[in-house]
Amino acid sequence: MNYSQKHSREDPNADLAYQKAILSSVSRTFALTIPLLPSAIEKVVGNTYLLCRIVDTIEDAADLLPETKQHLSLLFLDAVLEKSLVASFVEPCLKALSDYGNQDELDLIAHTPTVLRILHTCSKEDQEAVSRCVSIMSEGMSRFHGKQTVAGLKDLNEFERYCYVVAGVVGELLTTIFRNHSPRFAKNIQGQEALAIAFGQALQMTNILKDSPEDRARGVSWMPADMRQEELLRIAYQKLQDSLRYILLIPKQDLGMRRFCFLAFGLAVMTLSKIAKRKEFSNKDEVKLSRNTVMAFYAFTKFAVRSDTLMNAFFHISSQAFRKH
Repeated sequence: MNYSQKHSREDPNADLAYQKAILSSVSRTFALTIPLLPSAIEKVVGNTYLLCRIVDTIEDAADLLPETKQHLSLLFLDAVLEKSLVASFVEPCLKALSDYGNQDELDLIAHTPTVLRILHTCSKEDQEAVSRCVSIMSEGMSRFHGKQTVAGLKDLNEFERYCYVVAGVVGELLTTIFRNHSPRFAKNIQGQEALAIAFGQALQMTNILKDSPEDRARGVSWMPADMRQEELLRIAYQKLQDSLRYILLIPKQDLGMRRFCFLAFGLAVMTLSKIAKRKEFSNKDEVKLSRNTVMAFYAFTKFAVRSDTLMNAFFHISSQAFRKH
C-alpha cells in the first residue's frame, strides 16, 4: 500500500486549510504572492514552497552538524519520493531540532504527512516536477552543508551553483507548472527556459545580501569569498533583467501568473535598491521593506501587469541605485 492510499481517508479540505494557514505563518511574502495564482497552480506552488521550507529549516539549524543535516535531508527526500514512510523522517528530525527556536517551522515538519498528502492530489505531471525540484534542492544543499564557513563560497561559479540548487531550480519548477497549465506560456517560453533560472537566482541573491549580517553572526557566509557587495549587485541587476524578460513572456491572459512573478520580482528590486544605498548594515531590518511599501506595491501590481511598458518603467526607475554598480 503506498503512502497516498494509506491516507486516502483524510479530509482534503482540512489539509488545504492547514497549508494556507502555515504558509502565512512561515512566509509573509509568499502568503501574499501564492494566492494570486489560479487555484490549481496555487495548490502545487504553495505545496512546493512548504516542502522547500522544510529543507531550508534543516539548512538553517545552526546547532546541527553537517553530517546530521545530510542525514536528515536524505530521510526527507526518501519520504517525498515514497521510498520510506514519512514517520522515519519526522521523528528523528523533530528530535534533532528539539532546541530549534521557530515553532511554526517545527509545526510544519510535524505536518509533513499533511503536506505530502496534498502533493499526491496534484496531477502526475506536477508531482514529477515537484519531486525533481525537491531532489535537486535537497541533494544540492547536502553538498553545501560542509562548505558553511565565515570566509564564504570559493568563487562566483560556486555561488551561482548554490543559488541554482536553492532557487534557480524553483524557477525551472514554476516554468514546468506554468507550462502544464498554460499552452500560451508553453509556446512563448520555448527556447528561453534559461531565463527561469535567472529569475530564481536573482531572488536568492537578494536574500543572501539581505541576510548577510545575520549569517556572519552565526559564522556563515554564502557570498563568494573573492567578491565585494558592489560586484554582486551588478550581477543581480543582470539576472533581474533576465527575470523581467521571463515575466514578460507570461501572456497577459494569465494575469495571476504574471502578477505572482512580478510581485516577487518587484520586492527584490526594491530591497536591492535599499541595500545599494547603504555602504554597510548590521541587521536585515535596516533594509527590510516596510509593510506600507509592500502593500502599496501589491496594489500597483494589479494594473502594472497589464502593461509591459509600465513594468519596464518600474524596473528602470527602481533599479537606479544598483544599476550603476
